[in-house]
Amino acid sequence: MRNVSITYCRPCGYEKRAKEAAALLRERLGVDATLIPGKGGIFEVKLGDAVVARRAKGHFPDAAEIVAAVTAARDC
Repeated sequence: MRNVSITYCRPCGYEKRAKEAAALLRERLGVDATLIPGKGGIFEVKLGDAVVARRAKGHFPDAAEIVAAVTAARDC
């Protein structure tokens, strides 16, 4: 399986969300996600080079949504 990474904005306080998503990915899929601190309001989940979930205006993906997105992307 391709690598899963979660890039999150540290100054915005998104680290907790990133860690929760990584823990659920490990629990449900046995996947260890790489956490990458960033800035500028980013919150982006990638499977390999493909973005499968991200924070967008008016929407922040929760951990369950991220697991579903990674599952759907890896099944393609």
